[in-house]
Amino acid sequence: MAADAREVAETYFAALARRDIDAAAAHWAPDGVDTLVDWAVVEGPAGVRAFFGELFAAIPDFAFEVDSMVAENGRVAVRWHASGTFAGESSFQGIAPTGGRVTVAGLDLLEVRDGLIVRNEAFTDGLGFARRLGMLPPQGSKADAGVLRAFNAKTRAGRHLAGS
Repeated sequence: MAADAREVAETYFAALARRDIDAAAAHWAPDGVDTLVDWAVVEGPAGVRAFFGELFAAIPDFAFEVDSMVAENGRVAVRWHASGTFAGESSFQGIAPTGGRVTVAGLDLLEVRDGLIVRNEAFTDGLGFARRLGMLPPQGSKADAGVLRAFNAKTRAGRHLAGS
């Protein structure tokens, strides 16, 4: 008998917490699609291996924890948080390691069929993650105000050029 959706989600996220890429990938259907909103679309077990392999290489002390989980009718919502030091030997999503401490929170919405994950939509705090990496200035800082001024000036110039 196939495992229920909650059990699949629990063991999948436990594998991620252990940084066990092969065990995590084994939870995915061959044609499963993991949409990491605003980051990437990962397909099947090979995609899961590649994505998390890159993540764990860039953040070798990656620590992952599930905060809550709700399951119903083959679907599971999982709220989680993770942290680590972006100091690995390789980049992540094209971003070179900064040595900085990163934290990120997220919500995954999984769909499980026949004991395997067939679909996931993962929502994370990408803006906060970018700030903690140093790609964006800290919120409320002088640099942040400068970025906002530059963006608003660009918007005004674009409207002016468009004649509105």
